Amino acid sequence: MEFRLLGTVSVDTLTGPLPLGPAKRRSLLAALLLSANTPVPIARLTDCLWDDTPPLHARGVIQGHVSRLRALLVGADSEAYGVELVTLGDAYLLRVPETLLDSQRFEELLMLAREQRSPSDSVLMLKEALSLWQGPALNGAFAGPPLQAAAHSLEESRLATVEQLALAYAMLGEHNRAASVLRAEAVAHPMRESLAAALMTALYRAGRQSEALDWFHRTRRLLADELGVDPGHELADAYALILRGDPGPDAAQDIAPDARRNTADGPAAPMRGPGRPRNGSGSGTGSERSHGGGSGHGNGTGIANSNGAVAVARPVAERRAGPDAGAEPADRRGGLISGAGAGTDLAPGLPSPRLLPLPPLVGEPHTTDLLPRAPRGFHGRGAELAALTRAAAGEAPVCLVTGPAGVGKTALALQWAHRNPAAFPDGRLFADLRGFSDTGEPALIEVLREFLLALGVAPRRVPESVPAAAALFRSLIDRRRLLVVLDNARDSATVRPLLPGGTDCVTLVTSRHRLEGLIASDAARPVPLDILEPQDSTALLSGVLGEDRVLAEPVAARRLAALCGGLPLALRVTAARLAGRPQWTLAGLADELADERSRLTYLDVDDTGVSAALRLTVQQLPPDAVHQFARLGHHPGSHFDPYTAAALAGTDPVAAAAALERLAAAHLVTETAPGRWVLHDLVRLYARGLDPASGSEALVGVLDHYIATALAAADTAEPGSEPCFVLPDGYHRPAATRDFTDRATAMRWLATERDDLALAAVAARAAGLDDRAWRIILLQWPQVVWRVRDSWAPLLELALDSARTESDPYAESRVINLLGWVLTEEGRTDEAVTLLERSPGLARQAGDRLGEATALINLAVVQAEQGALDMALEGCGRAVALAREERDAHTEMLALQHLARIQLTANRPQDALDSARTALDLGPEHEEAARRVLLLTTSGEARLALGEESEGIRLLDRAAEEAERAGYDEGAVRALEALLRVTAQSEYRKRYEQAVRRLADDG
Repeated sequence: MEFRLLGTVSVDTLTGPLPLGPAKRRSLLAALLLSANTPVPIARLTDCLWDDTPPLHARGVIQGHVSRLRALLVGADSEAYGVELVTLGDAYLLRVPETLLDSQRFEELLMLAREQRSPSDSVLMLKEALSLWQGPALNGAFAGPPLQAAAHSLEESRLATVEQLALAYAMLGEHNRAASVLRAEAVAHPMRESLAAALMTALYRAGRQSEALDWFHRTRRLLADELGVDPGHELADAYALILRGDPGPDAAQDIAPDARRNTADGPAAPMRGPGRPRNGSGSGTGSERSHGGGSGHGNGTGIANSNGAVAVARPVAERRAGPDAGAEPADRRGGLISGAGAGTDLAPGLPSPRLLPLPPLVGEPHTTDLLPRAPRGFHGRGAELAALTRAAAGEAPVCLVTGPAGVGKTALALQWAHRNPAAFPDGRLFADLRGFSDTGEPALIEVLREFLLALGVAPRRVPESVPAAAALFRSLIDRRRLLVVLDNARDSATVRPLLPGGTDCVTLVTSRHRLEGLIASDAARPVPLDILEPQDSTALLSGVLGEDRVLAEPVAARRLAALCGGLPLALRVTAARLAGRPQWTLAGLADELADERSRLTYLDVDDTGVSAALRLTVQQLPPDAVHQFARLGHHPGSHFDPYTAAALAGTDPVAAAAALERLAAAHLVTETAPGRWVLHDLVRLYARGLDPASGSEALVGVLDHYIATALAAADTAEPGSEPCFVLPDGYHRPAATRDFTDRATAMRWLATERDDLALAAVAARAAGLDDRAWRIILLQWPQVVWRVRDSWAPLLELALDSARTESDPYAESRVINLLGWVLTEEGRTDEAVTLLERSPGLARQAGDRLGEATALINLAVVQAEQGALDMALEGCGRAVALAREERDAHTEMLALQHLARIQLTANRPQDALDSARTALDLGPEHEEAARRVLLLTTSGEARLALGEESEGIRLLDRAAEEAERAGYDEGAVRALEALLRVTAQSEYRKRYEQAVRRLADDG
C-alpha cells in the first residue's frame, strides 16, 4: 500500500489504485496525509474542502467522506500495513508509516543526498527523489486555501531539488545535463530568477554562450513586461560572469580525482573506433549482427574482425557447417521473412551469393530464425508482455494479439519473441500474411513453402497442395519447441492451415480483427492491445527525438501525445516529422495538430501514416458498414448506442447494431460496455473525411434523435407533467426511439447521456440549429431538478443564448425559469432575481400562461430567500390561480408546494398544512416522488409547529422513507434533519449519516 501526494492524490495497492471517488474525498485524504500521525480538527478539514462559506451540512459531508475512506482502507487490508483512520473527539487522525507516503520518502532522499560525499551519489539520490513526482502536487483534489498552500510548498521543494540536481551535475562537469534539467523547469516557471540564472550558467559552462545570453534577455523582458521590475542580483551576476568571459568558481575543480574518474563516459572518456574491441575479446561494435542468430565474432562472415580487416565470405556449404549455421540474415520473399537469403555483410565489391536450400537432415533437427529485427524505440507495454507470457503457457497455445491499426501489434509480438529466445531452441518462424495490404495476401502454399524450406526441406520435396504441405509442416515440428509468428492475419481461415501440431510449439497471431472463430475452434487466447499511456507516449517521442529535446518542452510533448491519442503509429510519424526538422518546436507542431481539419495530413509521411493504415482496414468492410462508419465521424458526442448510430446513418437500430459489430470486429470502434461504443479521436477524424458532405444531415438526425429520446425519458420520469415545447421545424422523426420501462431507467439514461447531450447542444449552436440546442438542454429538466446543485448553470446559459438568438420569448421564459431556480439553489440569489423578474412578462408575451405560473413560482422562491415574504406569498397565490384556470394539476401542485413552504417560513403553519394537503390530493401517490417527499416534509414540520409532535414525526419519517426508496438523497437529508431537531433516536441519526454519505459519494 502506498499513499501519493506528489501527483494525483491516490492510494496504490497490489490490485491497483483505490477508487477514492469525488475530488472532496481526495482533498480530505490529502489533508490527513499532510498531517499524517497528527490529529486534524474538523474545522481545518472544512477549510480544506471549501474555499468559501461551507454548506450547513459540512460536518455531515466530512463524516460521510471519512466513513467511506475508512471502509476503502479496511477493504484494502490497511491494518496489515499499520494504517488506521481513527476519530479523536472533534478531529481525525490517519496513522500511516512514513515509508508508505511518497512525500516523506521524497524528503528522506533529499536528506540522504545532502549527506553524500560524492556528487555522483548525490545525483542518484536526487534523481530517485524526483522520480517520485507523477504530476502537480495534490492533483485531483479540490484545493481549498490550506491545500493550495501545501501544494505550493511541495512544488517549491521540487524546484529546489531540480536546482540541486543541476548543481551536482555541474560538480561532475556535466554542464549539458545540468542545462537540460534546468531548461524544462525554466520554461514552465519563466519568472523564477534562480532557475534562469542557473540555466544561464550551465549553458555558458557547456560552451553555449549565445543561448545563455538569449535566455537572460528573454527573462529580463518578461520581468519588465509582467512585473515592471529589473533582474535581481542572481540573474545580474550570471549575466556579468558571461560578459566577462569569467568561468567563475567551477565546482568540478573541487571534486576528488576518484569522483571524476568514476563518472561514466565523462568528457575525458576515450572515443572507441568502429572496429576497436572494448575488452580485448575482438567483438567490438563493428561486429554486431542485426538478426537473431550469428555470434558476430569476426569469423569470416563478412564483418570486421578484431584487427579491423574485412574477411571474405566462405562458400555456402562451408558457412552452413560453421557455428553460425541457420543464422544468416533474412530477406523478404512473398510477404515472408525467408531464411534462404544471403548475408549482406560481405566485403565491398563482392556479389551476394544465393544460398541454396539444404537437403533434409537425417536424425538432426534444423534450427532456423526468421524473425525480423526487434522493434526500435519500443516503450511500455509491460502488462501486455506479461499477458503474452501467461497466454503462451500450456499446451500448443495460440496467442492472439488484436487491436486497431497503428496500435503496435507487430512491435509487441516481435518484442516478446526477441525477449524469449531461450524458450524456443528449435527456431522461430515469421510470416506477414498481409491481410490488410494493398498488395494482397500471399497464397497459403507459398507461406507453407517458405516455412518448409526454412526447416530444411528440399525444394523438390515440398508438396504442391495446401493440405499436404500443412501436414508435412505439422509432422516436421511435432516434437520441437518452436515459435510461429503469423502477422497481419485477416481471418481465422487463413491462420488454421499454418498452425503447428507440436504440443511444445507456440503460435503468435496478430490481427486488426478479433478472429473469434480462432478463439472458438483453437482456443486462441486473446491479448487485446490498446493505446499507450501518456508516460509511455512521451517516452516513445524521447526515443526518437532524444531526451533533451522532449525535456526542453515537456508540456508540448504531453500535448503532442494527447493529440496523437496514444496511438504508436501516430506518435512515430510525429516524431519522424520533428526528427527531420530540428528547427521545429514541439509546441509549434502541437499547434498545427490541434486543428482537426489538417491533423491526419500531418500524421502521414511518405506512404506511412494513420490514414493509410485505416484505409487498408476500411477497404475490407462491406458497404453498409462503411456507410455507418462514415456517419459516425459526424457524431458530436463521445459514445453511441444502436439508436444513436441509426439516427446518424438514417437506418434502424437493428441494422446499426449489425454494422457496429462489424466495425468492432475490425477494431474501428470499441465497445466499452454492453451496447455502448466509442471512436478513437484519430479514427473519428478519418471517418468524418470519408463523406464530409453528409455532416449536416447526420447532425440533424442525431439531434432529433436526442430530442425524441429525452422527451420519452422526461415523460417516463415525470408522467403527467406539462410538455416543454412543440417539436422544431423540419423535425426528423427517428426510425425507433428507446422505450423506458420505469422512472429509474429514464433517469439513468439522462444521467449517463448528460455529457453527450451537452456536446450535442454545443454542436447544434455552432451549426446554427439553435431551435434544437435549447430544446435538448431544457428536456433534461427532470435530472436538473433531481441534482440541482450539480453545475447546470453553464449549460442553461447556453440554452438561454440559443433562445435569444431565435428571438423566441416562449423558449427564453422557459429557460429563465429553470436557470433562475438553479441559481437560487446555488445561493446566487441576486443573479436569480435579475433573471426571473423578466420571465413572467416573456411568458405573457408568448401566451404561455403555464410558463407564467412557473416563472411566478421561481421568482417567489427567491423573494422568500431575500425576506420579502409578502411578495412571495402573493406571487405563489397568482401562480396557483393561473394553474387552476388552465386546469393543470401538475403546475398547481408545484405552486402549492412552494406556497406551503413560504407559509411555513412566514410562521403560518396551519396555512402551510392546508396548502400541502391540497397539493397531495392533486396527484397519484406513485408519481413525482421528489415533490411528494417535499410536501410530506413540509406537512410534518407544520404539525410540529402546531404542537402535534407525534403526527409530525410520523409524517417526517414517511417522507424520509419515500426519499430513501426513490434514491432522492437531498429529500432524505432534509426530512431526517427535521426529525433530529425533535428526537435523538439512533436510527434517525444512522439514516441521516447514510444519506449524507451517499450525497458525498456523488460529489
